[in-house]
Amino acid sequence: MTEVKLIPADEQYIEQMMALEHESFHRDAWTEESMRFEVLSNHTRYFVLLQDSLVVGYAGLSKLIGSNQADVQTIAVAPALRGKGYGRKLMQRLLLEAEAQGATEIFLEVRADNSVAAALYTSLGFSHIDTRKRYYQPDDVDALIMRAPLTAKTKSEPVVLGIESSCDETGIGIVRGNTLLANVISSSMDQHARFGGVVPEIAARAHLEALQPTLVQALHDANLSMDDIDAIAVTNGPGLAGALMVGVGAAKALSVASGKPIYAVNHLVGHVGVDVLEGELELPTIALLVSGGHTSLLLVKDLLDDVTLLGETIDDAAGEAFDKVARILGLGYPGGPSIDEAAKTGDPKAIRFPRGLTLPKDMEKHRYDFSFSGLKTAVARWVEVAEAKGESFSIADVAASFREAVADVLTAKAVAACNDHGIKRLLLGGGVVANARLRQLAAERCEANDIELRIPELKLCTDNGAMIAALGSQLVMAGREPSSLDFGVDSTLSVETVHTK
Repeated sequence: MTEVKLIPADEQYIEQMMALEHESFHRDAWTEESMRFEVLSNHTRYFVLLQDSLVVGYAGLSKLIGSNQADVQTIAVAPALRGKGYGRKLMQRLLLEAEAQGATEIFLEVRADNSVAAALYTSLGFSHIDTRKRYYQPDDVDALIMRAPLTAKTKSEPVVLGIESSCDETGIGIVRGNTLLANVISSSMDQHARFGGVVPEIAARAHLEALQPTLVQALHDANLSMDDIDAIAVTNGPGLAGALMVGVGAAKALSVASGKPIYAVNHLVGHVGVDVLEGELELPTIALLVSGGHTSLLLVKDLLDDVTLLGETIDDAAGEAFDKVARILGLGYPGGPSIDEAAKTGDPKAIRFPRGLTLPKDMEKHRYDFSFSGLKTAVARWVEVAEAKGESFSIADVAASFREAVADVLTAKAVAACNDHGIKRLLLGGGVVANARLRQLAAERCEANDIELRIPELKLCTDNGAMIAALGSQLVMAGREPSSLDFGVDSTLSVETVHTK
């Protein structure tokens, strides 16, 4: 069975949630207006179960500001998945969220004739405290009121605010322990589109403009104030120096103004640490991080103390190559999505483009390194020759063949690293993970080599503040000393420096 993921709900899932709502509750179903209000309210937290991008379950929680009580609003699981533990998984997520929000007790209502659900709730610590007679009409069925006590989370699960500004996305994330409370991203991508790539000066200015409103929105989404924050984490490298300086400056100002400790953390390690927000991060793991600025292969034995760089790009990053090839083909920026779209109707075997650093002579010195500059040049020359001859050609075929070359190299080297080190686990991160062929080929090769593949939710793969907050939270919970206020930015920060003191 395809993996079922549990993630926070947002507006894009409401239509599917309504379909399951009507299938599950019939005459008792909410209206779409009611569902939309609930999902988007600032006093609620809703989660969905996704299977191949299809909503197969959902649940919601209500918790008013200043109240120590939480209420389960609704829960539903698709008929095909009932009896397989997914209802319990949803309820456990709601209980965790209620605790994270500081509730000390939680309530729910259940139909008296739904003995299976009542038994589930009882097993999770709920007890029957009251009955509403003939509450469910027109069936004349009673509603059982159930209550469970909760233990509010203490400082052992700190509330950490994370600030990410290494490139063109301003990210503010807030976590409590390993629980995601908010993840707000403001992208300046549109401002760079006319240049076909990220312009550092524009990125830095965009961060200056976006930080304050992004911070306000994140605190609003988490239903918190700065008084509730226990620590601040910020990316201090690697990345664009000017962009990093904006985020670090803001983090230091917040630290001084609020008196909260500050943790300067590594951007790349953050991409690995974000997996704790979707469950326990299993180590050791090989991590393949692929973005516009980075293409790195890591061996992670311990998130805070033992991260080794196995290989990286020696020229263009994979995302940068996508942008450049998209410009050659007259496609839009950013190149990843536009090439992915064009490649849908193309033949990936139409043109055999080179696979950089994969020849036998390269393997001794560059077994885990990447090179995409030659591939980009090969595409440019192929197009130039075709145009010089006046030959028509399929942009879709060129896009598909280029995409195949990139995905082939990335996945082959990642799988080789897993096999070479005896680690049957691969974690993908970075914005290029959105590429459909990369995910597909990674899944195929991991399955063929008996390797577990982990791909966090796409919103957590791209640059974001949640991953920085998550890594900062691990440092706080491990009792690590905060950074001093005199730390600087390092655009080439080594991945082995997880925390700058």
